[in-house]
Amino acid sequence: MPEVNFSDQGDVRYLHLGTEWVQGSMLIDQPFDIDLDYVQRMMGWLLFVEPTSVSKRHAMQLGLGAASLTKFCWRKLRMKTTAIELNPQVVAACRLWFKLPADDARLSVVIGDAAEVVAHDHWHGQIDALQVDLYDHEAAAPVLDSQAFYADCRNLLTDEGVMTVNLFGRSSSYAQSLAKIQSAFGEDAVWSFRPTREGNTVVLALRTPQHPTRAALAERAETIETRWGLPARKWLRVFKPAD
Repeated sequence: MPEVNFSDQGDVRYLHLGTEWVQGSMLIDQPFDIDLDYVQRMMGWLLFVEPTSVSKRHAMQLGLGAASLTKFCWRKLRMKTTAIELNPQVVAACRLWFKLPADDARLSVVIGDAAEVVAHDHWHGQIDALQVDLYDHEAAAPVLDSQAFYADCRNLLTDEGVMTVNLFGRSSSYAQSLAKIQSAFGEDAVWSFRPTREGNTVVLALRTPQHPTRAALAERAETIETRWGLPARKWLRVFKPAD
């Protein structure tokens, strides 16, 4: 396993896995907010869910990173939250340096292999928001990026469940990854954001396709921004069904 360390730059703390590549970040004075644009966009599934039902739902993160998504779902959204992380040093670092709370009745951090977790039937049909951000210390390409993997992810979801995936890397092909997701979920079930300045493209896939009007999305975005402080109205300028 690569060495886990962190660096502070101004009011932001960054997680590293033995290289200069950023694996996550935290606002030191606001540790339960989400700092990075692409991580905020990983919450795009909220556009497809009735806001009053969010706290009754179950979120799962594949890849803990700096625990931004896990902390936000647990603290701000009040959701049952499960995170799967292969490297126990990352879990320890998040608890020491990134304000990740101890497990409780709603929070469970599991040390395990995401491929094995999604292939097992233990959580099948139970996850409402599946957030996939799986990169190694070189951040070159997604560690898990096959059609079979995405089909297993789909099997985890409830009928109203949504998967969001971060696609980034020097050697990865966005078009190839998108095609695998569309094959697993169906072309009419997949949406995507435009890439961030840093090159992260977040793709969203629904277990059951939805095609809300722009007016309905705008109303939902307004609620998300008001209730949870995420820049959801800006999302709509860079978010559409995937080509």
